[in-house]
Amino acid sequence: MLEVQHIVKAYGKQLAVNDVSFSIPDGEIAVLLGPNGAGKSTLIKSMAGLLRFKGEVLVNGNNNKTVQARRDLGYVPEMPAVYDLLTVQEHMEFIARAYKLENWEGFSEELLARLEMADKKSKLGKELSKGMQQKLSIACAMLPKPQVMVLDEPLVGLDPHAIKELKEMLHEWRDAGHTLLLSTHMIESVEHDWDCAYILMKGQLKAVMRREEETESDTLEKLFFRITEGEVTEQ
Repeated sequence: MLEVQHIVKAYGKQLAVNDVSFSIPDGEIAVLLGPNGAGKSTLIKSMAGLLRFKGEVLVNGNNNKTVQARRDLGYVPEMPAVYDLLTVQEHMEFIARAYKLENWEGFSEELLARLEMADKKSKLGKELSKGMQQKLSIACAMLPKPQVMVLDEPLVGLDPHAIKELKEMLHEWRDAGHTLLLSTHMIESVEHDWDCAYILMKGQLKAVMRREEETESDTLEKLFFRITEGEVTEQ
C-alpha cells in the first residue's frame, strides 16, 4: 500500500504541491494525471524520497525515509537513470548486490528478454538509445520485486512493442497484489490501464475517479479536459 498524507512542497514562494493526500491499496494500478507543470514529477520525487517536503509518505505502513520503505518501493524516474560506464548486465548485478538479492539471475534474464534487451547485455549505458535506457531503468526498478512501484512517465521514448510488454507486466504485477502508480500527461496512453485515477492541476488534487465510476457520458478523458480547461475548480 502507498499512502500520501498532506504533501506540501514549495520552491521558494511557489507551491508546486499543495496539501495532496490519497492512498493506493495493494492490487491496484493508479494513474496520476495532469498537464505539464501540474506538479506530478515533484510529487513523485517526494514519494521516492528525493525531495524534502511537508507531510508524510507511507510505503506498506513505513515512512518513505526508512530502509524498509526504500526496499519496498521501486521508482522509475522521468529521465532514465543509468550509469554511462556500466554495461546492461553490470547494472543488473549492481542492483542485485545493493539489495542483497539471492537467485536473481533468472528473473534478470526474464526482464531483459521481455524488454528486448537480452542481446544488449554487454552494451555500456552511454551506448544505449534513450528508449533502451528507459527499458534498463525499468528493469533495474523491477529486479528487487518491490511491493510498490512508482513510475514517472514510463511510456515516453518506448517503442510500441515495449509499451505493450510493459503494460502486460504491470497488469501481471497488479494481479499478484502489488501497488502501482503511473504518472503521465498523456491520458490516451493509459486508457485501459487503471483502477483509480487522480487528476492534479496547479499542485492540487482536483478530482478522483474509480474505473467503475466511468460511464460513456462521463469518461476519465472528459473529466480530465473539464479540469484542465478550467471548467472544474474543486475536487
